Amino acid sequence: MDSSSLNTSAGKDLIQKAQTVHSRLMKAFGVPEWHQLESPLDELISTILSQNTNDANRDKAFTNLTQLFPTWEQVRDSSPLMVVAAIRTAGLANRKGPRIQSILKEITRQRGNLDLSFLKRIPREEARNWLLQFKGVGPKTVAIVMQFTLGHPAFPVDTHIYRVSGRIGLRPGKMSVEKTHSCLEKLFQPETYGTVHMNLIRLGREICHPSHPLCLSCPINVCCDYYTQLPK
Repeated sequence: MDSSSLNTSAGKDLIQKAQTVHSRLMKAFGVPEWHQLESPLDELISTILSQNTNDANRDKAFTNLTQLFPTWEQVRDSSPLMVVAAIRTAGLANRKGPRIQSILKEITRQRGNLDLSFLKRIPREEARNWLLQFKGVGPKTVAIVMQFTLGHPAFPVDTHIYRVSGRIGLRPGKMSVEKTHSCLEKLFQPETYGTVHMNLIRLGREICHPSHPLCLSCPINVCCDYYTQLPK
């Protein structure tokens, strides 16, 4: 979906649908709270830990890691076995531990330190591309870091948002996860990205389940393609 297609009648209808989704989710769920971390690097590591696990396990692993190693320099220079043990609760620790240490070492090699605040001062796409260079850091991770700690508007797409956005009809059914990021960025206003992101995740967790979605109790069923196409 490119910007020119949004200027058509169908494109304008899609933007209106997105606005309706946002307003109805706000009415149902309110303004969500995001776990606020101190720095872009904190958010980057936390998001890596969140991959393929739930928020509780991510938070426990992050707390274990930062209590054992008070600085990211200590994580970078520590024994890999100690880092893996510290983040065990996040799952896939044998993959995530070495990946985190590798990223910390590469940031240090390029920047001379582990301060990522410079990303706030460079253009949005430049910041995005810089973060994408690291193995294990994909579009969702980058979008989370940009949106919630760098002040660069971005729309993170996780499994729930990808499923829900397809059912609602906010994206073409066969669109890839990677392209869905930019698709949703075009449909919603930048100042709403964080709120819509969190509320769509909540919708996916509580109502729009992968199987047996609770369509009758869904706050946006009136504008959902999946619901309107169900036999009545």
